[in-house]
Amino acid sequence: MENKGFKILIHASTWFAPILVPIITYFIISDREIKSLSLQALVFHIVIGILISVSAFFSWILIGIPFLIIFGLIAIIAPIVGIVKAFNERPFRYPIIGSWF
Repeated sequence: MENKGFKILIHASTWFAPILVPIITYFIISDREIKSLSLQALVFHIVIGILISVSAFFSWILIGIPFLIIFGLIAIIAPIVGIVKAFNERPFRYPIIGSWF
């Protein structure tokens, strides 16, 4: 039950501290599952941030707009799915990133 709150916090951090919360959680908590989830969330936020930035840059020539929409939706939907699964105490791994850790 204790891990449930940390999992929700890590997923929800996407809207208030996407880099800081996973780093702090990684160093404070000793549970391997939470550490893995923290690393997944951290890398996910960094990669999505880079993808959205590149897409926004290329949107001026219209090629980036579809990617901007897709990556923006992934950045919103993936943490929401993670929160719901953590609330129901079901495992969740971030898309693509989850297979690395």
